[in-house]
Amino acid sequence: MSRDDSGPDGRVLLREATAADAGPLTRLFLDSRAASMPYLPKVHSDEDTLAWMTHVVLPGTTVRIAETGAGELLGFASLDGTELEHLYLRPDARRRGIGSLLLAEARRLAAGELTLYVFQRNTDARAFYERHGFTAVEFDDGSRNEERMPDVRYRWTADRA
Repeated sequence: MSRDDSGPDGRVLLREATAADAGPLTRLFLDSRAASMPYLPKVHSDEDTLAWMTHVVLPGTTVRIAETGAGELLGFASLDGTELEHLYLRPDARRRGIGSLLLAEARRLAAGELTLYVFQRNTDARAFYERHGFTAVEFDDGSRNEERMPDVRYRWTADRA
């Protein structure tokens, strides 16, 4: 499935990820986390992260990629039912409407309800989701995630949009 949308800096294409995207998605994931959340402990090697992307994320979730018309990777979202597992952007692609575009696609695919977790310290992501109508419904001490960092569970429903 492909869809063209106009982003603020030109054409942005949304498409379904394939197995061939594992390497570039892993690099984007690692670069994005390092740039936006430098406080996170590194709990897996780059090789293990690639294996996880290849064998868990891509075959087990619905992954949409945002890229330029020329095929340059800008970001991705991973959805497992109504749980938004991941939404990451290339560090230089932030604040250009691409995250909003990926989130809109996730909402469309989830058909009316989305939940997600964000690290409590990730104030930029928390503000992004709150601007898009998400409500914090649970705060956790970090015992549920590998990084052992406190997080927040957010929920959005179409009737709140």
